[in-house]
Amino acid sequence: MIDIEKRLTLDERSAVDFVLTLRKRWSDTVYPALADEYHATGPAADDIDGAVERLHRLSLYPWYSHLERVQQKMLWKTVGEAVLGRAETLRRQLDDLPDHPRGDLRLAPETELPGWYTDYDIHIQPGSFHSDDLSAYVYELGARIVMLRDNDGYKFHRLFTETALPEVPEASRVVDIGCGFGKSTRPLADRYPAAEIIGIDLAAPGLRLAHAEAEADGAAIRYVQGDGRDTGLEAGSCDVVTGTMVLHEMPAEAVRETVAEAARLLKPGGTMSFLEFHPTGDAFRDATIHEHAERNNEPFFRDLFATDLPAVCAEAGLTGAGWTPFDERHDGVRPDGWGERREWHFPWAVLTATKPQN
Repeated sequence: MIDIEKRLTLDERSAVDFVLTLRKRWSDTVYPALADEYHATGPAADDIDGAVERLHRLSLYPWYSHLERVQQKMLWKTVGEAVLGRAETLRRQLDDLPDHPRGDLRLAPETELPGWYTDYDIHIQPGSFHSDDLSAYVYELGARIVMLRDNDGYKFHRLFTETALPEVPEASRVVDIGCGFGKSTRPLADRYPAAEIIGIDLAAPGLRLAHAEAEADGAAIRYVQGDGRDTGLEAGSCDVVTGTMVLHEMPAEAVRETVAEAARLLKPGGTMSFLEFHPTGDAFRDATIHEHAERNNEPFFRDLFATDLPAVCAEAGLTGAGWTPFDERHDGVRPDGWGERREWHFPWAVLTATKPQN
């Protein structure tokens, strides 16, 4: 498979590097300055709403907010132009598959994409992720910059699979809901080599890219176009049901339905584990994340913060539900908390629950 980044021209590389550096300085310089201004205005607010109100009164906030949105638009323009300039080659390689593929791709053109999924350009990506085969390439390259190059080689997702998911040597089926272009699914194939690995997503473009890249890597993965709320898979057939960065893209009712579907799929004793975001308890930091929803076109982000997901898990018949902080840099799950960090970062956390044995 062609790695677009390895074929960038000097001008394209310079543009990518500029956006990446801008994002880093926004995170490690502008955000701490905003935090200092906030804390200089008085005692910490008691809750997110109070912190949000103060946040909007800070002199630095318009600059901080504008810079996040502008550099995100610059990101998509830069990587979009790089992808479009190689459109013919990139489209062709999606169909350039082995004669005897190890995995499988099952598209369902009749899949009805819900309005909450199609009505927004999520992450400000023009056309979002589902609109065209090239949109998957755009998202894949853009995601490297969004993660500040700290997820190259899918380090972040490997940390999740290695530190947050259970040891189940006898696992026969593992399902990844909202698998996108496969960045979260391929590490599962390494974690559970004897299991059938299934990635499910609404977007055909992402699945086509995921399948092509899995085959190029020699990974036997089954990719299925479908809705995580109603997968069509057999009840009680999965040892592990997982997902990364997908629940915050859904309205609250869809999140409940997805958790209920995960519970239905699990075998007795099976584990559900979603990598997501969770309030840290620091009102200022949580307020900046809360407002990120608007700055980055993520209309349901706030629904996640407002939903008691352990209670949703209990309603679905799961037990032991709870959140564990997650450090994406090197530790993975971190039961002791997020720790002190000056730079802006997502409050990653893992929601885990278990299906009772009886």
